[in-house]
Amino acid sequence: MKISISFLLLLISLVGYTQNIEPIQADRPDQTETPAIVPTGMFQVETGFTFQKNDKKSTLFSLPTTLWKYGVNENFELRLITEFISEKNNISKSNGFNPIYIGFKVKLTNEKGIIPKTSFISHISLPNVASNKYKTDFYAPEFRFVMQHTLNEKLSLSYNLGAEWDGFTPEPTFIYTLTTGYSISDKLGSYIELFGFGPQNDKANHSFDGGLTYLINNNFMLDLSSGVGITNNAPDYYTAIGFSFRI
Repeated sequence: MKISISFLLLLISLVGYTQNIEPIQADRPDQTETPAIVPTGMFQVETGFTFQKNDKKSTLFSLPTTLWKYGVNENFELRLITEFISEKNNISKSNGFNPIYIGFKVKLTNEKGIIPKTSFISHISLPNVASNKYKTDFYAPEFRFVMQHTLNEKLSLSYNLGAEWDGFTPEPTFIYTLTTGYSISDKLGSYIELFGFGPQNDKANHSFDGGLTYLINNNFMLDLSSGVGITNNAPDYYTAIGFSFRI
């Protein structure tokens, strides 16, 4: 009886805590990262499954990609990225873990007038913490400045600028994203987005995508998204489904 009462009191306190904090904000499903920091002392998981058709001959499955986050304080979070992939083309098939990425996000500015809410994200890959086929030769850093404007109660504009390295060559690939988010209701959100990658010694590729999010409660959210390549050197299309939660 005492155990049942204690469990009931714990459940009531958790429900009350869920209602008193801001709804979860995740870096998925779009390519644009959010400047929001995970609340202090909370652990957040963002995971999803992706099917991508690169061209007529090759496909890629992400099974899954997971971002693990911990809020150190109101201005700083720790981050860990794990990804298991399966690749297939006409002559071969392979699967395994990509190198793990460790990093952080730090808040730079709050939104004020034309100044966007801004954070800085940085990761570095661990080349040997991966399946044999997917190990890289070098540590591979990546970084982004992530910005967001609130246009009105329902509409927001967000964008990222940054660069990443592949762990094999010293040449960077520059990154840009631009997305508009629209709140259809208190629980249902939507977005459309333009994003691209510009290798230093190759042509840039550009893609367009969109998706939906559904807030189960303030600490749990579902997502669905899909995108298509705009340029010939971009992947043909992708579709993804996932969820995010925090405790």
